[in-house]
Amino acid sequence: MRKSDILFLSLAVQMVLLFFLFAHAAHRKMADIPRIREKGEIVRRLGLTDLCLFTEARYTRHITQADLNTPFQDHPLSLEHFPSGSLLLPPAGLRDFRAPVPAERRKG
Repeated sequence: MRKSDILFLSLAVQMVLLFFLFAHAAHRKMADIPRIREKGEIVRRLGLTDLCLFTEARYTRHITQADLNTPFQDHPLSLEHFPSGSLLLPPAGLRDFRAPVPAERRKG
């Protein structure tokens, strides 16, 4: 058996496995539709707010519920402890330095 035969045989096996992976995903998607609808109804009925994106720190679990200073609770100049904090953008008001400061944030 030549090396090229082994290569083509392994490629064929991998293509068959890839096909079965996609077929399994399509089958599971169809089987999970009732469960997804049921969870959607629970979310609508209970009025749940946000999706939990990360499980590391409380300020990355529910982004809309976190204070602006929560990542710096240990020290104002401390570095980010968790990798998920580097994936989240700061709020839009903090990203645009030319934006006027809201009246409730002004000191004086």
